[in-house]
Amino acid sequence: MREAEIEAVLEIAKSLNALLFGEFQLSAGGTSKYYFDGRLVTLDPEGAYRVAKAILPIVWDCGASIVAGPAVAAIPIVASIVTVSFLEGSPVSGLIVRGEPKKHGAKREIEGTFKKGDKVVVVDDTCSTGGSLLHSISALEAAGCSISKVVCILDRKAGGSDAIKGRGIPFESLLEADQNGKIAVSS
Repeated sequence: MREAEIEAVLEIAKSLNALLFGEFQLSAGGTSKYYFDGRLVTLDPEGAYRVAKAILPIVWDCGASIVAGPAVAAIPIVASIVTVSFLEGSPVSGLIVRGEPKKHGAKREIEGTFKKGDKVVVVDDTCSTGGSLLHSISALEAAGCSISKVVCILDRKAGGSDAIKGRGIPFESLLEADQNGKIAVSS
């Protein structure tokens, strides 16, 4: 069942032209011959649903009560997982981790409700060097959360997943890419 959801995510990505070829500047630094725009998938109604259906069993299997991710790309992922979890009768809460604390209001770096010791799965659309994921992990751990796993839609295999695993945190992706942008279901 889960593999069918992942295949559907890949087909939706293709149909929405979420994979572009050319010369692209990456947020992690450097350039790439391809760009995966995960937001095209996660802001599409079916795409958001399929991503949630593919990731939610991972969250439940980890025994996590919360799914979290870095702003901005993880926001639709977290929202869809939280919503689908409620509809399926086993709700998990959501958190968003800002790049830096707000300078006004409550001045939070982490948005949402949690308590020390909560088990969290961190999600994002793409993992390249892992910078935003590692920042989110550090912020959540500093707030007293326990990171159960990191899950991304696409692992670019650019060192980020290895850095996360190097911190002793399990990593999983729905899809993976080679250096030329050939995307396949993760093995």
